[in-house]
Amino acid sequence: MHELTSWLSGTTDPRAFPYAAVLREFHRVGKHFVDPRLLELLDEARRRLTGSGPTGSGTAPGLLDDFIDVTLDKWDGRYDYRSYLALRLLRLPSGEDDPAATGDDDTTTRHARDRLFVRLVADALAFELAAARGAADLLPLQRPAWTVVVKRCRLGVRAAAPALLRLGCQASPDDGTPADAAAALHALAATLDPPADVPLRLSMLPVHVTHDEYLFIRVLQAYECLFAALADELGAAVAALADARPTPAADRLAYAHDLLDGAGPLFSLLATMQPESFQTFRQYTEGASAIQSRSYKRVESLCRTPLQERLDSVAYQAVPEVRARVRAGQATVDEAYRSAVADGRLDGPDRRLVARRMEAFASALFRWRHTHHRIATRMLGRRSGTGYTEGTPYLAAVRDVPVFTSVDPRPGPFQAVGGPRA
Repeated sequence: MHELTSWLSGTTDPRAFPYAAVLREFHRVGKHFVDPRLLELLDEARRRLTGSGPTGSGTAPGLLDDFIDVTLDKWDGRYDYRSYLALRLLRLPSGEDDPAATGDDDTTTRHARDRLFVRLVADALAFELAAARGAADLLPLQRPAWTVVVKRCRLGVRAAAPALLRLGCQASPDDGTPADAAAALHALAATLDPPADVPLRLSMLPVHVTHDEYLFIRVLQAYECLFAALADELGAAVAALADARPTPAADRLAYAHDLLDGAGPLFSLLATMQPESFQTFRQYTEGASAIQSRSYKRVESLCRTPLQERLDSVAYQAVPEVRARVRAGQATVDEAYRSAVADGRLDGPDRRLVARRMEAFASALFRWRHTHHRIATRMLGRRSGTGYTEGTPYLAAVRDVPVFTSVDPRPGPFQAVGGPRA
């Protein structure tokens, strides 16, 4: 608090803000247990910077504004999934609001997402190694055994490998022991962006001092990055189908499938989390739930228009901006495919190609949902979830909902593309 008090009594230059000191205190006790006096000082810093109180509206620009926003989420009573993962700080690369990113060549955005994905995974593994070797005192409670650390290193390196290949990295860090490979991955990740990556460091704000929460946060952040990418690819596929360009649409769907399938080891990595550790820190995450994920809802709603019951559920009420787009008539892959077939713009080999790619992506998403449900059941049993959700019963209810419902225009029984077969 001394550093922050000194900053407040000076020029309050954002460039001189004592990030390290504030972060150190949050790490020492966990966000849920930070001294209210420190939170009061942060609130004062916010008023000095914005003159308008809470920055949750997103109107205050800049790194410091975003950092204070996520540190004061519990203080303000607006703690949720996005603030828990500090997504404003990560600034997920997305072409959602950039018309150019819906074209056939958005390599820059794709590479930015891959770099962030690799850095998140590499950082998680670096923490595992540092803690196991006694080089880190952060989150000291319930350290895992070395065998678990080795397994995490192996799975993390596997999860990052597809993104590294897309980035054109020739040397895959797979030589030596899993720990050696993880260390090599971290060294490689440091070359992908400036080493002084302040937003990445500031985005680690656990609620407790349990070791496994670090892994939990980084894996969820990596999945948010992944689903932001999937949403962009699906949006571009919709635009291509609307413009009668089946090949680019099929390519986008194939790329989305490869992204989701290639990230499979992320769930295996998350499954190494110790259930007792999860139960320890999750009691302080009330108000934050993965069903509040904006990126996932963008993916789901771009596949097909959610039924009214789904749209009225707590899951969509938690993402009002996505819900508003759906209600405004957002185009979907499902709709664009059916329309193109009905109008004769998509037929023959082109139609079959797009349908196959839709089915492949749907199958990958089904696998993701089932794995998500299985891991959540292992960690939670059939208990209620956080964020005022229904926990694993909720996941079970939505895991088999068809991804697409495009009907083959030829006579015959209905078959949901990618859905469960009779």
